Amino acid sequence: MFLAMLRSETAGDEARTRDALAGLRRYQAAERRVAPPLPAPIATAGRASLRDYGGSGPPLVVVPSLINPPRVLDLAEDRSLLRWLAGEGVRPLLVDWGWPTAADRALDLAAHVETMLLPLLDGLGEPPLVAGYCLGGTIALAAAALRPVRGLALIAAPWRFANYPAQSQAALGELWTHAAAASETLGLLPMEVLQTGFWRLDPARTVAKYEALGRGPADEAALARFVALEDWANDGPPLTHGVARELFDDLFDADLPGRSRWRVAGQAIDPAAIRAPVLEIASTTDHIVPAAAAAGIGQRLDLALGHVGMVVGGRARAALWQPLAAWLSAQQAGR
Repeated sequence: MFLAMLRSETAGDEARTRDALAGLRRYQAAERRVAPPLPAPIATAGRASLRDYGGSGPPLVVVPSLINPPRVLDLAEDRSLLRWLAGEGVRPLLVDWGWPTAADRALDLAAHVETMLLPLLDGLGEPPLVAGYCLGGTIALAAAALRPVRGLALIAAPWRFANYPAQSQAALGELWTHAAAASETLGLLPMEVLQTGFWRLDPARTVAKYEALGRGPADEAALARFVALEDWANDGPPLTHGVARELFDDLFDADLPGRSRWRVAGQAIDPAAIRAPVLEIASTTDHIVPAAAAAGIGQRLDLALGHVGMVVGGRARAALWQPLAAWLSAQQAGR
């Protein structure tokens, strides 16, 4: 898939092809650094757990996407939103979804809320702050509509799926057409299949970053950051068939959330019914979750950073971490 995309994007330009392949070789041969270990779980619900990052104040339950590992929120010592928040008077509790097996095949997105996230929230004994990233934000919004929360922060969280560009919708629909039968047979949709879908959303950028790596200087720190991020993007547990089917059929195709027809725990989820303060962070340059796909509720912060760059990039601290921490502090103080 990558080589086919490379031929398409660099057709007739041997220099670009050479640079991209050199970047790919450099990435493959790079030394891998050991990432900091995730904190021990303090609570479990099924295969999901809560990992405590320390800090102080009311708990902040951070809900990552089911796609890719939660490690992007704790990528490295100098690229960890969660560890930084813990030093800013916040107590982050990361939801770790664990690794599904074929026995989990029937569990869809709604079931992840009902059987995992809600029990973890209920076990805290107090209304928490909740933050969700990407598809984790979609899940977090549903939970906040079903349980009292102190505040809800949504980071690049899709809700109005009909607002995805037509080209993206077509590419994802084609992906599911080819993958649905295998997903049903296996009971799981492998991460590798999903990664090809992300490539299709922005193939030019995917090739360009390898070109830049191939012709760039030997900056070991920059290479280490590139490798850590690419290893994260190309890794992760599969989706259960139930999640994959619901994601492609009910969300991307039918836009049930955007029409307030997505049912979780027997209720249709309406974002307008959430009474807690909401901060919605979106990016005008995000090709994975376009800004137009956000729910459109609460206070809005618009950035001009990529989907992943907004949480781990060089400008992430000033653009996202600090405004998020300030908003969380305000909710802790009841302002």
